[in-house]
Amino acid sequence: MKPPMRAEIEPFTIDAYDDVHALWVQAEGVGLHDYSDSREGIAAYLERNPGLSFVATADGVVAGAVLAGHDGRRGYLHHLTVHPDFRRLGIGRRLVDRCLDALREAGIAKCHLFIFNTNESGIAFWESVGWTPRTDIGIVSKVIDEERE
Repeated sequence: MKPPMRAEIEPFTIDAYDDVHALWVQAEGVGLHDYSDSREGIAAYLERNPGLSFVATADGVVAGAVLAGHDGRRGYLHHLTVHPDFRRLGIGRRLVDRCLDALREAGIAKCHLFIFNTNESGIAFWESVGWTPRTDIGIVSKVIDEERE
């Protein structure tokens, strides 16, 4: 597939879920969970964080997607994915910029993201667009609802 010169970036709506989920499933470095990343879970996330997540389309195909939200204090990005056929065209950077602009408009001054330590290409991407890996903090998790984990 020959990549187009330009991709359109639009807000992520639940109508794009099937195509975006298929993109996430084939992507390396994206950890999906049964409930959180189900249609119901993503619909709830988008409803709680309206206008902060985006999808890139090119020639009628989903070329990339990203989820963004905030807790009122810090922003968070999740599942940034660009289809391999559309990488190195600036789509990932444009998706991130749209999220950061939307978070800034919501009054959020700092953003974090979670990335697997083994995702070397992902870490390289984030560093190339100005993000700094943190070595002074870690993440600790607990499942509080095993049926929806």
